Amino acid sequence: VQLQAYGGGLVQPGGSLRLSCAASGKIFRINDMGWYRQAPGSQRELVARITSGLITNYVDSVRGRFTISRDNAQRTMYLQMNSPKPEDTAIYYCYANVRPRLDSYSKFDYWGQGTLVTVSS
Repeated sequence: VQLQAYGGGLVQPGGSLRLSCAASGKIFRINDMGWYRQAPGSQRELVARITSGLITNYVDSVRGRFTISRDNAQRTMYLQMNSPKPEDTAIYYCYANVRPRLDSYSKFDYWGQGTLVTVSS
């Protein structure tokens, strides 16, 4: 299973940016998916999470500005970042909890490689 995160870049405060995360490989079912971020000198933190049933939750600092969504058919997850702030600058990582096989209930967490988001004027 591979996760490919993309869409990062430089965005001005108050602008918008959309991150994407595409899953590929041997996948029977994708359970929870989410975005983490890590700023320089800080620990990785959960930004937003979405279940297979499309239930979402967010860290307080982004609630109302960021929107997480997913397309189960395309095995892709998105993070719409509206009105970003300089403190949102970080490397954003996507993850997915995946059940690879129909004949096994085993599930595993997979991570994308990270995409850098810089919020600056």
